[in-house]
Order: sequence, then structure tokens, then C-alpha cells
Amino acid sequence: MNSLNRLVLTLISVILISACASQPAYRPAKDNGFGYKEVKLTQDKYRVHFKHRSDDRAQAMNLALLRAAEITKLNDYDWFVVTNRETIIDKERVSPQSGVSVGRNHNVYRECGLLGCRTRSEPTTSVGVNMSFGDRDKSEIESILEVKLGKGELPDNDQAYLASELYNNLMPLTKDE
Repeated sequence: MNSLNRLVLTLISVILISACASQPAYRPAKDNGFGYKEVKLTQDKYRVHFKHRSDDRAQAMNLALLRAAEITKLNDYDWFVVTNRETIIDKERVSPQSGVSVGRNHNVYRECGLLGCRTRSEPTTSVGVNMSFGDRDKSEIESILEVKLGKGELPDNDQAYLASELYNNLMPLTKDE
């Protein structure tokens, strides 16, 4: 029964860890976490943020544009114009690390037989080693768009997007995560 409990506990731990690790990039942000959020500035203007754990500027911009298209459609508008865009990159260099720990314990054994019990103590030593090899970059990128929503004919502007077309083109990017 003890090994069965250990197996169940291990399976539950693996499921919980994989659930935490497999969150999609395109999701609502919690507080200042990863994902999208928006602020309504006026009746037809929004500021859209998309924060991504990566250094892929194009992906962050695409997902911010996707959220702008969703907002446009949700508010019964046809198109939006990007009036301002900004990209913030936060890179941190993580260096190799290592550590060693040593522990000393005593295992106490009690053995009982027909003539009585005997207690003995054995010293034990445990050594732990932790190593992280190689430098790596830890990056976050945030794409911020200010958009103006509109109805009717699409303006003749390089920064104008038809919401339904953009949505259909960019939504498949969220399935590959």
C-alpha cells in the first residue's frame, strides 16, 4: 500500500507541474503577468498590452494585434488603426550556478528477539550536488498598441487593419503553442 501511495502522489505531482508549465502564451494576463490586457481610453480608443516570455518581437506584436482585432469585433466595429506602438524588451542574463551540501545524521535501529531488544545507532552522511551549466538569457517582451476603432470602409492607411481578416490570419498562431 505504501508504494501505491507513492505512485499516486508522484502522478498527481507530474500532472500539476505539467498543467502549470503548459499555459498558452495567448491568455488574459493576471496582474502584471504574461498574456494580454487592455485599457479603454475613450469610446473608440484602446491601449492593448501583450507580455510574452520570449525575445520574439514579431510574435508579441502579432498577439497584441490579435487582441486588438478581438476587441474591435467584440465592440461591433469593423476595423482599427494603430495610432501608436511600443515594444519593451527586458533581458536578464542567468549565469551558471553550483552548490554542494553535506548532511550528517544518525539512524537508530531497534532489534528485538526472544531474549530482549538491542538498540544501535549508525552515523550516516549524505552529500548533495546542484549544478547549472552554461549561460542563458531570460527574456520578456511587451508589445503595447494604441488603437482607434471604426466602422464602414477601411481607411487608406498602412496602419489600418480589417478586424475579421486579421483575426482569421493570426488566430492559428495561438494553436501552435
